[in-house]
Amino acid sequence: MKVRRFDPDDDLIIVKAHVFGRHGSRRLTLALDTAASHTHVTPDIIDELGYSPAEGEAIAAVRSAIGRETGYMLRVRRFESLGFGFDDFLIHVHDLPTGFGIDGLLGLSFLKRFNYGIRSTEGRILIEHAAGSVT
Repeated sequence: MKVRRFDPDDDLIIVKAHVFGRHGSRRLTLALDTAASHTHVTPDIIDELGYSPAEGEAIAAVRSAIGRETGYMLRVRRFESLGFGFDDFLIHVHDLPTGFGIDGLLGLSFLKRFNYGIRSTEGRILIEHAAGSVT
């Protein structure tokens, strides 16, 4: 089991991640979001890494309290967070509201591969592989 820390006084659970592309890699600041079905990254970061919307697998939309946001699904070479990583990882690329200081959301497309617990008052995430998942 791995333990990752976050600031329990923040309004969001902030975690670090790493995404890899043709032009290198980029460290990300993501909000852990168990209500997001996919892991999301903003288009400016994806563009910086050498990806193009033309490589997307599908056009997709996200509905939230602030409206509907169109984006696309894209496979990145590698994605890592919380001490684990996956090659050929599918993410949702779309803009996020400004002002939160995050590069995206760590959603269930990543989290569902693990057993995890969030200790909010302690500022800790406990995470381990679920049976049958592979890094």
